[in-house]
Amino acid sequence: MDSRSDSFNRNTKKNDDDDDITQREETLYSVERIFESKEVPSWQNQLTLRAFCVSFILGILFTFIVLKLSLTTGIIPSLNVSAGLLGFFFLKTWTILLEKSGILKQPFTRQENTVIQTCVVATSGIAFSGGFGSYLFAMSEVAAKQSTEANNAFNIKNPSLGWMIGFLFVVSFLGLFSVVPLRKIMIIDFKLTYPSGTATAHLINSFHTPQGAKLAKKQVKALAKFFSFSFLWGFFQWFFTAGDDCGFASFPTFGLKAYENKFYFDFSATYVGVGMICPYLINISLLLGSILSWGIMWPLIQDRKGHWFPADESPSSLHGLQGYKVFIAIAMILGDGLYNFCKVFGRTLYGLYLQFCSKDEGAVLPVGARPSPPEPSMSFDDQRRTTLFLKDQIPIWVSIVGYVGIAIVSTITLPHIFHQLKWYHIIVIYVFAPVLAFCNAYGCGLTDWSLASTYGKLAIFTIGAWAGASHGGVLAGLAACGVMMNIVSTASDLTQDFKTGYMTLASPRSMFISQIIGTAMGCLISPCVFWLFYKAFPDLGTQGSAYPAPYALVYRNMSIIGVEGFSALPKNCLTLCYIFFIGAFVINGIRDLVGKNKAKYIPLPMAMAIPFYLGSYFAIDMCLGSLILFVWTKINKAKADAFGPAVASGLICGDGIWTLPSSILALVGVKPPICMKFLSRNANTRVDSFLNS
Repeated sequence: MDSRSDSFNRNTKKNDDDDDITQREETLYSVERIFESKEVPSWQNQLTLRAFCVSFILGILFTFIVLKLSLTTGIIPSLNVSAGLLGFFFLKTWTILLEKSGILKQPFTRQENTVIQTCVVATSGIAFSGGFGSYLFAMSEVAAKQSTEANNAFNIKNPSLGWMIGFLFVVSFLGLFSVVPLRKIMIIDFKLTYPSGTATAHLINSFHTPQGAKLAKKQVKALAKFFSFSFLWGFFQWFFTAGDDCGFASFPTFGLKAYENKFYFDFSATYVGVGMICPYLINISLLLGSILSWGIMWPLIQDRKGHWFPADESPSSLHGLQGYKVFIAIAMILGDGLYNFCKVFGRTLYGLYLQFCSKDEGAVLPVGARPSPPEPSMSFDDQRRTTLFLKDQIPIWVSIVGYVGIAIVSTITLPHIFHQLKWYHIIVIYVFAPVLAFCNAYGCGLTDWSLASTYGKLAIFTIGAWAGASHGGVLAGLAACGVMMNIVSTASDLTQDFKTGYMTLASPRSMFISQIIGTAMGCLISPCVFWLFYKAFPDLGTQGSAYPAPYALVYRNMSIIGVEGFSALPKNCLTLCYIFFIGAFVINGIRDLVGKNKAKYIPLPMAMAIPFYLGSYFAIDMCLGSLILFVWTKINKAKADAFGPAVASGLICGDGIWTLPSSILALVGVKPPICMKFLSRNANTRVDSFLNS
């Protein structure tokens, strides 16, 4: 008896010890146990005036950055980390000052930090989905003059502040209401990862731990240092840009012949920073695309001048070399887009099939109004997060009334903005849009890949062809692209934010309201910032200018092809387009077949296509950014991982915000005093002879 009792006591003690170890391990790896003692504020208290004031300031900053990137190359990296970090810095500084003054009423929480990040990303997201560097500017006379077809007045609509703001307000909110009822199925039931949303949540959670706050302070210092350097470098460069092809941006780094073929380093702090954020594979793909096009193909096609296209054709004509550059790039983009659309759509359908097969036959779609208790087998983190995520419901009637109400208003309004886009076109888009928005949000949760621009291109071809060439089909297609892109883009953004909110215990209501407020800010800020660019730089959108808006011409020509077919293409261009379209499809297929380990050595066709039209100068900048990060990682990986994103964000933000004072200087007529230009020895001799004569 004593022996059994002794054995029982030892086993009980052992079990207690095991429980203690398990609990300690759970505490060690559990994020929510760290914050267990902190009260989660109500959804109303998560939405503070100070949070939206900070969001407004950061929204303007990031809108300048996104628009600058859209109007130069169209490559826009994720700015979530920068938004979260700067939001933390501003409000933490604010609350520390108030605390020292003894007037702090509400402490700064990770939920409030999440609200700021959501609002800022929603605001700057409109700068992308608003199409200022793509479909919207493709409607303009500037883009139309660079195309020989469909450049009549009926297919042109020049930018104007009034109609741009009105257009964005009637189309940018539909995507938000379309996915709100499905937030539970996305986050709780399907447990979609949303890699960007998850990474942002981890970042915000880490900021609000004692160790994370110290690191965040150091990261902000690094960001501020490189922000100052980047801003001052942009200011210094401005003094030497008094004429065309002047300044450091036109420095023939590898010689004048290489410069003529767009191979040079243009000293852009922005794209060095972008290169540090983008994966190595993207930057290498850009460089390979530059070498293939500007190093091999375009010189060979140029030698066929007089055979493949008229020798006296203007360099900017689509019937000459320019046509090959634009349409082959379009073929690669469409091939890549079609492959990824099929892949993500197929994976979405397969994922849904598996999910519904695992449910009972009588199960219904678990929309947001049907809360279910957390499963007992869940970890402590998941139990707490699920309970709070399901606590604050957003009634389904809000989504239905919001979607239908805005759809009615926009169906009446849009034909007055775009006469070529008829009410029945809009109704068809709104019938299919919720399904496509769900597919995009679901696919984004699986792959972190938003196909908003691909769905937009689908609208270009379908609505443009339906409207027809004689009824302004080119403009109708571009307008339809804008409607579709805004819906599916904001839908995936909101579900990303729901995932971030789920992991930081931010209420779905506060996420939804923050997204609405951020979107409304973006509908005002983005057109105003674009208008500043448009008025300050008269050559905006023209090839060779500081802001060529390359995707505007690409989107316009897609719309022309959708309406008028392939008659606009020069000789043998269609054959080359077929080759590169199939090539993009095949390369993507090979990448998926060989697996992740080998796929990292195979270039991305979409990235390769971008320099076909633009040149390689920005690819060289980005590869330099990759090289800096690579060397830094080899020297000190921990520091590179911790401070690399902060340094890159500082370089991007400083150079990006310099566009504000440079635009103001251009508007008031202040011109740079010096033109720094580089000439060959023979050209320099002729210039000297002319000046001395």
